[in-house]
Amino acid sequence: MANNAITLVEAVTQALAYELNADPDTVVLGEDVGVNGGVFRATAGLQQRFGKDRVMDTPLAESMIAGASIGMAAQGLKPIAEIQFMGFIFPAVDQMITHAARMRNRTRGRLTCPMVMRAPFGGGIHAPEHHSESTEALLAHIPGLRVVIPSSPTLAYGLLLAAIRDPDPVIFLEPKRIYRLVKQEVPDNGEALPLDVCFQLREGTDITLVTWGASTHETLKVANTLAKQGVSAEVIDVATIKPLDMNTILQSVEKTGRCVIVHEACRSFGVGAEIAAQIAEKALTSLMAPVKRVTGYDTVMPYFKLEKHYLPSEAQILAGVQEVLEYA
Repeated sequence: MANNAITLVEAVTQALAYELNADPDTVVLGEDVGVNGGVFRATAGLQQRFGKDRVMDTPLAESMIAGASIGMAAQGLKPIAEIQFMGFIFPAVDQMITHAARMRNRTRGRLTCPMVMRAPFGGGIHAPEHHSESTEALLAHIPGLRVVIPSSPTLAYGLLLAAIRDPDPVIFLEPKRIYRLVKQEVPDNGEALPLDVCFQLREGTDITLVTWGASTHETLKVANTLAKQGVSAEVIDVATIKPLDMNTILQSVEKTGRCVIVHEACRSFGVGAEIAAQIAEKALTSLMAPVKRVTGYDTVMPYFKLEKHYLPSEAQILAGVQEVLEYA
C-alpha cells in the first residue's frame, strides 16, 4: 500500500478541497461542516483553509440548507450541501423535488441547478434511529435528480468532482460503513470520472454480480471465494443509480447468463427490482436462471444488535449465487 493511500472519507475531503481551490464559485454548507469539520470529518480543515464565506455552518434546518443551495445555484454558484445523515434528508426532499429537479425544465433551459447534496447513508456503524437508512430508490424515482453512490476512495474522488461540475442537481450518497474500511492511492489531480456509467470491478464469465455502495465490499469478497471454487464472477458497480447504465449490465448478463443483485436497501420497489425488470425485458433469452436479489428486509432498519442480520452478508450472497448456479 502506498504511503499516500487514503480512505473514502478522505477522498471526499480531497475532492472538496480541490474544487474549492480551483473554482471560486464553489461553496460548502451544512450542519457543523465548518468549525467541527462535519460529523464524519469529511470537511475537516476546509473552513480554516478557505474561510467562512466558502465553508459555512448552517442551522439545523435541512429544508433551509436545500432551499439556500438552490437559490445559490440559480445565481451562478456551485453549492455543495451536506445532510448529516440520509435519515435527515426528508425535510430537504420537498425543495429537491419541487425546485431543484425542475429548474431546467421550468425555465426551458434558461437556468440550471448545479448543486450537490451529500449525505452519508446505510447501516453498519451501530447508529441510533434515523441514521442508517438506504432510501436511494426514493430519490432515483424523481426525474431531474441524478443519484450517485461511490464504493471506493478512487470512485469517491472522481465521481464527486464530476458531480460538482455537473450543471444539474446531484444527490451524492456516501456509504459510511466503508468510510474508513479500505485505503487506495488517489492522485489529487482533479480528474473526474464519468457519471451515468457502471464500473466493472471484476471480469467474469459464469455469473454477473450487480451491486453498489457498501455492499460492493461483501460482493467482491464473494467473487474471490467463488474464484477459489472455479466460478468466474463478474462484478458490476452501478455507481450512478440514476440515470441507470443498463447497457453495461445487459452486456454482462448476455455474456454470463446469470445474475445476482445485491443491495442493503429494503427489497420491495427498489433499484434492484428495476434492474431485474429491465433484464427480464431486454435479456430474457440470455438468462439460464431467474435473476436473484439479495437485499435488506422490508422493515425499518433495526438497532445495532440486529443490524448485522439486516445487512446482506457474504454467506447470504454466496447462497444466492449457488441457487442461481444450480438452477436447472
